[in-house]
Amino acid sequence: MQASHFSAQVLDWYDKYGRKTLPWQTEKTPYKVWLSEVMLQQTQVTTVIPYFERFMARFPTVTDLANAPLDEVLHLWTGLGYYARARNLHKAAQQVVSLHGGKFPETFDEVAALPGVGRSTAGAILSLSLGKHFPILDGNVKRVLARCYAVGGWPGKKEVEKRLWEISEAVTPANGVERFNQAMMDLGAMVCTRSKPKCELCPLNNLCVAYANHSWAQYPGKKPKQTLPERTGYFLLMQHEETVYLAQRPPSGLWGGLFCFPQFEDEESLRDWLAQRGIPADTLVQLTAFRHTFSHFHLDIVPMWLPVSSFTACMDEGTALWYNLAQPPSVGLAAPVERLLQQLRVGAMV
Repeated sequence: MQASHFSAQVLDWYDKYGRKTLPWQTEKTPYKVWLSEVMLQQTQVTTVIPYFERFMARFPTVTDLANAPLDEVLHLWTGLGYYARARNLHKAAQQVVSLHGGKFPETFDEVAALPGVGRSTAGAILSLSLGKHFPILDGNVKRVLARCYAVGGWPGKKEVEKRLWEISEAVTPANGVERFNQAMMDLGAMVCTRSKPKCELCPLNNLCVAYANHSWAQYPGKKPKQTLPERTGYFLLMQHEETVYLAQRPPSGLWGGLFCFPQFEDEESLRDWLAQRGIPADTLVQLTAFRHTFSHFHLDIVPMWLPVSSFTACMDEGTALWYNLAQPPSVGLAAPVERLLQQLRVGAMV
């Protein structure tokens, strides 16, 4: 398969059908492309658009993002998930200001050195915003190349990823790299989808081995199955009138930096915590449990609601606050916390 045929057909398709009016595609800058690429990691375009627009309205420059409190960044990120991305964005913005004077770097090594930026993201930033010749290999591109060239195995394996990078390097044209890389991502998102691909509409179907062999479902190889462990977390929903007690998680780890309900391994630990603070647990009520799934385990959440007459008992803890349900503060919240707060707000639980 000649690389020139591959790229020519992809570019021709892009000129006719590719996406050209996404918010980060107008007046492109490395900052805007970087922000969009990080948001798009494991997240659909339609979900990302409103978040991107809110971020750009609040943080129009990388310096604005660097100077913002992390709480505000996490608040605007609430709902997108994978919060390490937001923490890395904030760290990277501060690095751009401290090391590069607030000007987004334009060399591969400098961009790749930013927290949360790997080889593919760095290549996307520089090729899409500045037209620099770097290949990319995000999830969509992996799928297109694995099917077209019948590269078996899970792309998470080093040898499989190495082979896909070799192909990506070979097919990325010297000219038109900005359009080509965008086209490859669009092809994976719009045509060569994970299930029910639109092979008859694909510009590469005359070159695609998987299409010729009716074997698209085999590529790319699936991640080896693993049984996710199960854990239980007891959430204390301590409410005083229209306010609910929340504590900030440590900066790293699960839900790092986000505000959450106090969490315990069992009800006994929860009651001990209350007793140590002199808070009566007579009116403690267990609410309906639900499951929240992370990439590496299931968390069965047991909400325990407790109305209290005063909110002074816990205010000596510096990383805690009383969250006003009617006038929510700008802090980052974990998805299940947001869900429970909304239920408290509408009185669905109590």
